[in-house]
Amino acid sequence: MKKILIFGGVVLLLFVSLIVVNNAQQTKKAEGNPFGKTQLHPATLDLLNNENYQNIILPVELESQLSNEESVTVYFYSSTCQFCKETTPRLVPLADDAGINLVQYNLLEFEEGWNQYNIDATPTVVHFENGVEKERIVGAATDDDFKQFFDRVLN
Repeated sequence: MKKILIFGGVVLLLFVSLIVVNNAQQTKKAEGNPFGKTQLHPATLDLLNNENYQNIILPVELESQLSNEESVTVYFYSSTCQFCKETTPRLVPLADDAGINLVQYNLLEFEEGWNQYNIDATPTVVHFENGVEKERIVGAATDDDFKQFFDRVLN
């Protein structure tokens, strides 16, 4: 019985050590991230160095722009959304080609955005003009759909 308790204690100690090391590694990966958070979801950590996810906007920045009645085009996405992962590599270059500064709002890290901006699904692109929503496109649209959306936004 004593051997079982010792073995159980050693296994428990190993699990605790593994958890501590894993948390420390995730905290280190998250250092200096554009989200301003000490802990990030593992799926978000995987995207930190992806060139298609570098134009991050924080909730406070978006709120400020909208309250100042600025115009902004926002890509609402989730790091775990498969449709977003398929759409982003097409969408970002299309926005660049159209001359649109497409800022990216991560709904996995900032869940308040779902309700605050009435987002039902990801990916969603919303254009705000003078601080008010003018138009949106929802889902993994075609390249032509995104181009038409950007043309409407520019005119």
